[in-house]
Order: sequence, then C-alpha cells, then structure tokens
Amino acid sequence: MNSIAPINRILKSGFVDGPGNRGVVFVQGCNFDCPYCHNPETISLCDDCGVCVSVCPAGALSVCDGRVAWKQEICSLCDACIKRCSKNSSPRARRMRPSQVLDVLADTLVYIRGITVSGGECTLYPEFLRALGAEVRARGRTFLLDSNGSYDFAADSALLEVVDGVMLDIKASAREHPAVSGRAAPHVLDRAAFLAERGKLPEVRTVVSPGLFDAAVAVEEVCRRLAKAASPPRYKLIRYRPIGVRRAAAARLREPDEAHMRALAEICDAFGIQSVIA
Repeated sequence: MNSIAPINRILKSGFVDGPGNRGVVFVQGCNFDCPYCHNPETISLCDDCGVCVSVCPAGALSVCDGRVAWKQEICSLCDACIKRCSKNSSPRARRMRPSQVLDVLADTLVYIRGITVSGGECTLYPEFLRALGAEVRARGRTFLLDSNGSYDFAADSALLEVVDGVMLDIKASAREHPAVSGRAAPHVLDRAAFLAERGKLPEVRTVVSPGLFDAAVAVEEVCRRLAKAASPPRYKLIRYRPIGVRRAAAARLREPDEAHMRALAEICDAFGIQSVIA
C-alpha cells in the first residue's frame, strides 16, 4: 500500500475550498500545465538541483547527500525558494502518511467541517486519498477533493466510497483543452457527469480569460451535458486575476469584464444550472 504522498502545505482553516470551515491539504505534483495557475510551485516534484539553497535568508535549506533538506522550524515562509525555482516546484514538500496529515490538523478537527485535498492534482495519489478519506470520515468530518477531472472515478469505487464530493475544474472545451492545460482530456465531461449522477459533484469551475479559449463554447458544452444529471452541480465562473500568478506564460492573459462574465452566467441560466461569478 503506497498511502504516502508529497504534501506541499497544509492549511488548518479556510473558507474557499468547499462549504464551511475546512482544513486544506495541497499535494505536490500535477499532470496539467495551465498558464494561470495560482499554485505553480505545486506542479513539479523537486529534483534536488539545489539552486534554491543560496537564496534562503533564514538558512532553512541545505544539501545533504545530494538531496535538498528543509528545516521547517527555522523557515520564515518568505517564499524566496519557490520564487527562485524555475521548475515549478518547492523544496518544502514533505512525504507524509494520512496519520501525519491528521496530526497536523489535530487541534482544528474539533471545529472544522471537514478536509479538502487540493494541489497540484490530488488524484495522482489515489491510495493516499483512500486512506486519508477513510480516516477523515471515521472522525465524522466530510472529505472533498479538488480535481482537474483527469482521474477515472468510475474505476475506483473504493475512493468514491470515502469521498463526499469532488469540486472539478473544467479548463476549456474538449477541443481547446490541450491549448490551455497542455494535455488532451477528452473524458473530463464524462467524469463530471458520472460524479453528478451519484450526487458527488457539488461544483464545477472554469477560470475565464478572454482570448485564452472560447469560454462561451466551453460553458455551453458543460451545461448541456450536466443539465441532464440527477443532481446538477453549481457552476463557479472564476475571473482570471493576475494577483499571485508568477508564471511568464500568464503575461498574455487578460481579465474579463463584468459583461463577459454575465454573458456566461446567462448561458448557465438557460440550462437551469446555478451559476456563481467569483
């Protein structure tokens, strides 16, 4: 059983990663490469090149036996290391078991509603998710995933059993998906529909940046498919904002105006899908 995953960071409390107050676990590693990614340091695994060591003002990084070592106790979390890294990685990721994750969250479990696992792409580590989900549910808390839809949930009944819901990002229409994410994902809508039919798709999301892809086509494609589901999700339409985006590829991205976002919301309304503009 490989119930270990590289964990980028853990937030003990948050209100934007699912309903209520939630702990949030960010895994390291992603199979997509989106230009607007707000967590680009979670995309790749550290290859121990060591270029980040010299820029750490706290001296929290060093090279030991060819591996970059991080001293959490003296780290100031200034992010100099991840800003220096050109490979979309972080030397602060730690390989953790579910029990270790829950130890970090132990003092907040009494008042948070549940735990959300995000990333990166959390479904790269399904055995870790199955084990963590079982532990979270055993403690009477809800267990949510934030996923890009690349995983075949229909083929993993054990994971589906411990997951209360999946918040699924749909990057673009099937035709334009490779241009946005760097990878073809022809089955994302199938997987969204599967989750919706089982009442485990509370929300789908699309980040909107005019010119990056045809958002109207993408939103209509999603709504047309999910409106048929027994439990249609709400559609969160997210304005692209440059704040916090550090990728050079984002220089060409534009923020949508209010009229653009309202037009997309009207597409959702026409299909009976609840929309939320964020």
